[in-house]
Amino acid sequence: MEFKGKKVLVCGLARSGQSAARLLAQLGAKVVAQDLKEEVAWNFTTPEEMGIELLLGKNPDDIVESFDLVVISPGIPFDLPFLEKARLKNIPVWGEVELAYRRCPCPIIAITGTNGKTTVTTLVGEILQRHNHQTVVVGNIGIPFTEHVEFLEPDNCVVAEISSFQLETTYEFAPKISAVLNITPDHLDRHKTMAIYQATKERIFANQSPDDFVILGYDNAACRGMTPPSNKIYFSTKEKLDTGVFLDNGMIRAKLFDKDLSIVEINQCRILPENALAATAICLCAGVPPISIAESLVGFKGVSHRIEYVTTINGVEFFNDSKATNTDSAIKGLEAMQRPVILIGGGYDKKSTFGDWVRYFNDKVKHLIVLGEVSDQIVETCRAYGFNQYDQVNSLRDAVQLAYAKAKPGDCVLLSPACASWDMFDNFEQRGDLFKQFVFEITPPAHT
Repeated sequence: MEFKGKKVLVCGLARSGQSAARLLAQLGAKVVAQDLKEEVAWNFTTPEEMGIELLLGKNPDDIVESFDLVVISPGIPFDLPFLEKARLKNIPVWGEVELAYRRCPCPIIAITGTNGKTTVTTLVGEILQRHNHQTVVVGNIGIPFTEHVEFLEPDNCVVAEISSFQLETTYEFAPKISAVLNITPDHLDRHKTMAIYQATKERIFANQSPDDFVILGYDNAACRGMTPPSNKIYFSTKEKLDTGVFLDNGMIRAKLFDKDLSIVEINQCRILPENALAATAICLCAGVPPISIAESLVGFKGVSHRIEYVTTINGVEFFNDSKATNTDSAIKGLEAMQRPVILIGGGYDKKSTFGDWVRYFNDKVKHLIVLGEVSDQIVETCRAYGFNQYDQVNSLRDAVQLAYAKAKPGDCVLLSPACASWDMFDNFEQRGDLFKQFVFEITPPAHT
């Protein structure tokens, strides 16, 4: 699409919306930037200086039909009435990722999945940057694609974390390498059914060609059954694959492109094995030498808010796993713990169930401290499964203090909520940062 002179409505003015509005204005579009908030703090020069018209504190229902294009932020549900109006008038509704893709001159590696995508994206970014210093990491990881796209050249490489919310508004998006790490129940308050959720995730490879690659988690039944138009490359922690990347007696092994490679021993990596395998598969498909992959895997320290070690106080270790916003991810957090766990969980209601998570407690969890919107539902689930070591609290500060009081030297306190954060916090990062703050504020008498 030629943007010069086009009327474009940008809805939602968090970082990605602002970035999209700025890019469109630079391309000569007539931009109206809308948000339900009456005040927006801008990350760049004032919108007026760029010729961007503001529509703040108002809904765009009455004006949407006068635009050539609508660009929405991922947090805006796709079924709102004003978007239905746009579709009935055949007005394209894109997300920021689709907008950036239309301008991108270089190959894209796109990574999605219910769990692990931030860790894998970060790791792949680090590995690729050793191989190609012009690699840029963008997307759901917190850096809008549109912030970088106008500075990219054909020799660059983009590594992008892509969420299901972002994939809802992709149409021509076609990465050279894509990955679907796993599919488990999540965001059903938005997507309604698992079938819709999975179909949305599959949009990441829908436009790929037979020369492209898609990396799929073999151990996940939903991923194993996918039928992309591109080359399927599996990774597995459980099966020794004829073709793919897998564990073999503690070694990451890759049988790809007529080669049989031993990459590195998994116990040298400080991340979950499935994430290391996925990153290895992606980077081998991108042409990275195995030695560079091995060195990066060994040196990778993980990401903030994902099984992040905080500190040890009087023999009690504290871990921040705030990014565990669903039960499958929270189970992974529990699996990573080597000590008895005092667990802090609960949060926003995404219409999830908690049985699988609670069933895992008996092997790991000494005590559960629960808070947030789904607190009562989690307690009911605990009772149903015969787990009775729990307390309910009203704040994260109270949870941290009680967790420390319940812990003994040799235990660990783990924030791994199994829920989104939006009932009490702006995002999981804020929740995790506050957890760390409250941990460092602990000044109790020594345990005896």
